[in-house]
Amino acid sequence: MTQWLRKKVISVMGNVYVWLDKGLVHKTSPILGKGIDFDLRAMSRKQLCNHIEDKFGWDRDAFWSLESTQKIRLCCQTARELRGEEE
Repeated sequence: MTQWLRKKVISVMGNVYVWLDKGLVHKTSPILGKGIDFDLRAMSRKQLCNHIEDKFGWDRDAFWSLESTQKIRLCCQTARELRGEEE
């Protein structure tokens, strides 16, 4: 299977996931013992991604368009840098 086809299948599955996810009621706080601010609790998945884009000065939908693993990897790297940790 080519990378192109894999990406297309993941994209379709991702869209289905986002659609299904909209119908779920998620626990908003605490998450892994961390209290979440009220404004963040009220945001949708799309709004949360836009919030991250605004905070880091990224183009609109840049974070939203990333694949899930890319988002996690980027957040791990950002957390490492914010905490002043090195590899």
